[in-house]
Amino acid sequence: MPAGVAGSAGLPPSKFGISDYDQLVGDYNSPLLQPWAAAVVKRFGEMSLAGITFPNPSNQCWPLPVPFIFKQFTAQLLQQPDKITILYSNPDHEVRRVRLNQRHPTPLTPSWYGDSVGHYEGDTLVIDTVGVKTDRPYGMIDLFGTPYTDKLHVVERYRLRDYDDVKDAIERNQKENWLFNGDVWSRHRGKFLQLHVTIEDEGVFTTPWTATLTYVPVPDPLPESVCAENPHEYYSNKDSDVPKADKPDF
Repeated sequence: MPAGVAGSAGLPPSKFGISDYDQLVGDYNSPLLQPWAAAVVKRFGEMSLAGITFPNPSNQCWPLPVPFIFKQFTAQLLQQPDKITILYSNPDHEVRRVRLNQRHPTPLTPSWYGDSVGHYEGDTLVIDTVGVKTDRPYGMIDLFGTPYTDKLHVVERYRLRDYDDVKDAIERNQKENWLFNGDVWSRHRGKFLQLHVTIEDEGVFTTPWTATLTYVPVPDPLPESVCAENPHEYYSNKDSDVPKADKPDF
């Protein structure tokens, strides 16, 4: 079943913790960021405050790297004997493939979503991702333009949880985030899928950091969505820089 996520969108300096898609300003004063990375986040924040929608992989219809892909509000996990396939809805039908009980290959060829291997620890699915492609347009890990390097390492831990276990996260979501589909979390009393993610990149961050996303089951199937079908940006009156082939394939 698809699931909708409770997540954060924007952190303007004047009101940290409150999502605002119109002012995507990251906390460039955070001690987590190395100076060069803080300067990148600050530059993007200044563009946003000036009313400029700066390009990112989502609004330009490029594949979303891990962990940027967690901004997708709807996801579906398909359990198979030797792998798990994760489907994301928007802006395109993006697919991650997680090989179970295997190691990362050596040498590792970088790819759009990186190389993901997984295993179960009791009732918890653990996914380890490295090798996210850095030689690409719009290389950032979030909506604030935070950069990443080839040292990026992401560990996801998925677990089904009851309402009482996620109540604190739901209440925080109500206070801090733009609930564009309404508060579907507070009304649900079945199982929730909670993701605890740890991100480290010694080229960007001073220390590893963690975040938690809480998904609620939704009855609707994943909708069809083709990002590049209408690439015109109404907010800037130009076309998005959608992926293009340098030469025909046939």
